[in-house]
Amino acid sequence: MSEQLASPPALEAENESLRARLAYLIEQAELNHSIMCRHQAFDLEIVGAGTFPELIGTIFRSLPAISSLDMVTLTLVDKDADIHTVMDKLGVDFAAFPELMFIDSEHALGFMPARRDVPAGAPKPQLGPYVAGLHQDLFPNAPAQLQSIAQVPLLRNRRIIGSLNLGSVDATRFTAALGTDFIEHMASIIAICLENVISNEMLKYIGLTDSLTGVYNRRYIDRRLLEEIGRARRQAYRISCMYIDIDHFKLVNDSVGHQGGDEVLREVATRIKAELRISDALGRFGGEEFVVLLIDADLDSATMVAQRIRASIANIPFELSSGELMPVSVSIGVATLDDFERDHAIEGVAQQLVAQADSALYQAKETGRNRVVSFDD
Repeated sequence: MSEQLASPPALEAENESLRARLAYLIEQAELNHSIMCRHQAFDLEIVGAGTFPELIGTIFRSLPAISSLDMVTLTLVDKDADIHTVMDKLGVDFAAFPELMFIDSEHALGFMPARRDVPAGAPKPQLGPYVAGLHQDLFPNAPAQLQSIAQVPLLRNRRIIGSLNLGSVDATRFTAALGTDFIEHMASIIAICLENVISNEMLKYIGLTDSLTGVYNRRYIDRRLLEEIGRARRQAYRISCMYIDIDHFKLVNDSVGHQGGDEVLREVATRIKAELRISDALGRFGGEEFVVLLIDADLDSATMVAQRIRASIANIPFELSSGELMPVSVSIGVATLDDFERDHAIEGVAQQLVAQADSALYQAKETGRNRVVSFDD
């Protein structure tokens, strides 16, 4: 019995259906390839980020575009605010990153089990509808039309370092039924980059600060002064420099020991900082010497600040951990940059400014200590 062959119209319809199916599969393959290429480029971009602001800026700028997201935020676990403090000291402008948040414990993210007797496996992303009462801390200033979200844990060595928070106005974009392999992979790359950049920034900070007092060291002040002189030449503002020395510091060490001397150094640094603006910079040059850079301050203004510093130290004795009250005073030399000649090397101008402040300090020492002297040609 012969097989009944399909009629030509039926074959044509079947071929048309197959062609349409093939075209759809090709279109999907091309779309997936395009998505993969964009995400590979994103991975390379964040891996190449050398600083914290560069990495954070890349995440907030590029991730919404390549993933068609309506909101991306980042929450970092920052116990004792160490990350925020160091980044702030390194000049990170957090106002530029409103989508970045810090919390002091990973438990606030809701990934960990509530009971301690429940063994904690690797936390998984949480996908579902956006609920303002539950998710408003993860999505501050969320648009009213936000419909679905994904909260993805950032993990390093089985430790939660934060969460990547993705939001969409499409209610079907993130649902509990969706697979999470892709966003988990993306979060793992981001977590690695965050840990590396934060570690490098911490090392940078350590290399630029004095371990005893917590203020900057000479290396930082020297570098910052070069940058500020270049900026001052372009914008035509004044830079002043103070050279501060603790009077008779050897006698302090002899009377209260080196531990007491260290306490005096830390308190002197604290009192100096209290009189400065955020834009100013304080560094310890070694021993009992400190240098302050005052940005956009002429000689008269800098001298007034120096007098406040001198009085704040001299007028209130230092209370040491031993209970002893120690009177302390400082001598201060002040100088102001007045060389804006373009043909003078910045390095030489910087050295001259510090040398002038040091010369004025020497006069303060020679004329009785516990005083401020301004350098005047």
